[in-house]
Amino acid sequence: MNIKIGLEVHVQLTSLKTKLFCSCSADYRGKPPNTNICPVCLGMPGSLPRVNKEAIKSAIKVALALNSNINQVLAWARKHYFYPDLPKGYQISQYDGKGVATFAKGGYINIRVNGKKKKIKIRRINIEEDPARIVYPTGDAETSSYILIDYNRSGIALLEIVTEPDMNSPEEVRAFLEKLRSILEHLEVSDLSLEGSMRADVNISVGDGERVEVKNISGLKDIEQAIRYEVARQIDVLEKGGRIERETRHWDSTRKITKPARVKEYEEDYRYMPDPNLPFYIIPDELIEEVRKTLPELPEERAARFINQHGLSEYLAHVLVSSKALADYYEKVAELSGVKGDKVAGLIVTDLLGWIDSEDLSNISRIVPPEDLAEVVKLLEKNEITIKMAKEMIPLLVRGEKPRQIIERMGWSVIRNRAVLEKIVDDVLKENPQVLKDIERNPRAVQFIIGKVLEKTGKKGDPKIIAEIVREKIRLS
Repeated sequence: MNIKIGLEVHVQLTSLKTKLFCSCSADYRGKPPNTNICPVCLGMPGSLPRVNKEAIKSAIKVALALNSNINQVLAWARKHYFYPDLPKGYQISQYDGKGVATFAKGGYINIRVNGKKKKIKIRRINIEEDPARIVYPTGDAETSSYILIDYNRSGIALLEIVTEPDMNSPEEVRAFLEKLRSILEHLEVSDLSLEGSMRADVNISVGDGERVEVKNISGLKDIEQAIRYEVARQIDVLEKGGRIERETRHWDSTRKITKPARVKEYEEDYRYMPDPNLPFYIIPDELIEEVRKTLPELPEERAARFINQHGLSEYLAHVLVSSKALADYYEKVAELSGVKGDKVAGLIVTDLLGWIDSEDLSNISRIVPPEDLAEVVKLLEKNEITIKMAKEMIPLLVRGEKPRQIIERMGWSVIRNRAVLEKIVDDVLKENPQVLKDIERNPRAVQFIIGKVLEKTGKKGDPKIIAEIVREKIRLS
């Protein structure tokens, strides 16, 4: 069955100092409940919102990076719905309709899944305010005997990024979110390591069934699991002759299932209308060009530089730029070691990441300081350790040990004494006379001999010197 998946991604603009429509601090995390508030973000009668210009600049930056068309007439809409976390009874947002307009339309993000490229189209980008935070002290939304509301988050600037239903699998959704996350990190508009700074609602339809929205998903693993479950649920309903109803469901991260929440609203149900307290504002061309000049090197450009200037493979380059922190880490190790390319990138991507149990790589430099990995690379370049030793050092570095300490404790030292290595080569050739005879017909037999010598040295022999000796002995035989 045909599967269509679209996303509504909400990103807090955490780089801002104040909220979207008032002067309250945007840094609300960790503060006592309901202390980071004012009449505006509480929706008090008579309070008037005032637009944070820096939020507009951040939105322009994101729209440009996503190849979107900016609507230069900035208009605000009231989105009406009832929920305890919405003090005014409406959310100040944007909408493409009569008297109002979205902030930006169109655009795209290119993703890669299993080596294949795919373009995911952006439908629209809106600026809106975040609602308050609901707390369930004695359980969850279904079981808690009462709720508490913390308005510290109310009024925080959000970007809503809505895609077309261009994705067809959980893997594509994950690739899109990782790419979007990397773009936002490079733009430095949001610290996505903060809890709740990036949230996604997933819209899923199977076959000719109605679209189902799944909310309350946090983390890439949960998003993948929620999609797999919901797709399987819808297929099961259809195969039994049932119908998929348009509805909103919540993801239960404990039971790993989606649960009905309410019948899905249509756009008309929100009764969008222009906000009379916020007049139209014409975004000047000069402001857009000013922001365009501040755009940093984005992930695609950075990957191209890694490939063209550092000689990285396409795969390693794109894995590195999937996280700004990871790409920064690679560049720091390359700078400190004086070595660029797949050797450094491979140690990071293939080895180090395998020992870091986290989707958030923002603290990778604290787990293994780049200075430590750079020293490992230098030791490799000087042939003081083998690649096998370097790989075995990685989990020890993660535990906090230093490269030189590891070498001393493990008694690692590369054998370069030619006389010692020649004796071992002679022994291996005597033990494998048939291989020696087969070398003319099978050149790969040389690698077999080198491997046997390395095995006898406990992988401590210098591979270059061993290869030289083996080839010399073969020529003489």
